Amino acid sequence: MDLVPLAASFGLIMLAELGDKTQLAVVSLSSKRKSKSVFVGALLAFALVDGISALAGGVIATLIPASWIGIGAGLAFLVFAVYTLFFEKTDKPKVEARSVAVASSFSLIALMELGDKTQLAVVSLAAEYDAPILVFAGVMLAFTALTGLGVALGSVISERVALKYVRIGSGLVFMVFGVLFIWSAVTGTRLF
Repeated sequence: MDLVPLAASFGLIMLAELGDKTQLAVVSLSSKRKSKSVFVGALLAFALVDGISALAGGVIATLIPASWIGIGAGLAFLVFAVYTLFFEKTDKPKVEARSVAVASSFSLIALMELGDKTQLAVVSLAAEYDAPILVFAGVMLAFTALTGLGVALGSVISERVALKYVRIGSGLVFMVFGVLFIWSAVTGTRLF
C-alpha cells in the first residue's frame, strides 16, 4: 500500500494550518468553553468539510459561490464578536450545555473551513493521488494534532489570563476575521 497520499496530506495540512485562522479560533473557543466540546465540534467540522472535499473533489465550490461563503463566515464571526464583547459575562466562565458548545464550535469551524486554502488543498490532493480515503486520513490526523494543540493552548490561557481579557481578546479576534472575510468576499481579493 502506497502511503504517500497519507503522508503528503498530513505534512501539507500541518504546515498550512499551524497558526491559521481556524487554529486561532480553536484557541479562542477553548479559552471560554469546555475543551472536550470544542475539540469534538472542531473535529466534526473538519471531518465534514474536508471529507466531502476529499470525496467530492470540489463540488462544494461549484454549488456555493465563494463570495457567499465568505460573507456568511464573516457575518457569523461578527455575531460571535458582538456576543462575546457585549453579552458574555466576565465574572465567571459561562457554563454551556455540552451540545451547545459542540454545535457552536462545529458551526464556526465549518464556516471557516469552507473555501479555505486547506479545503482546496484537500480537493487537489485527492484528485492528484486518486486516493481520497488516504488523503482524508492524513488530513484528519493533522487536524487532530493541531486541534489538540489549540485546545491545550486555549485551556492554559483561560487558567492564566483574567476572563475579562480573554473575552475582549476573543471578541476582537472574531471581529477582525469577520471584517476580513466580508472584505475578501466583497472585493474578490484572497487575504488568506
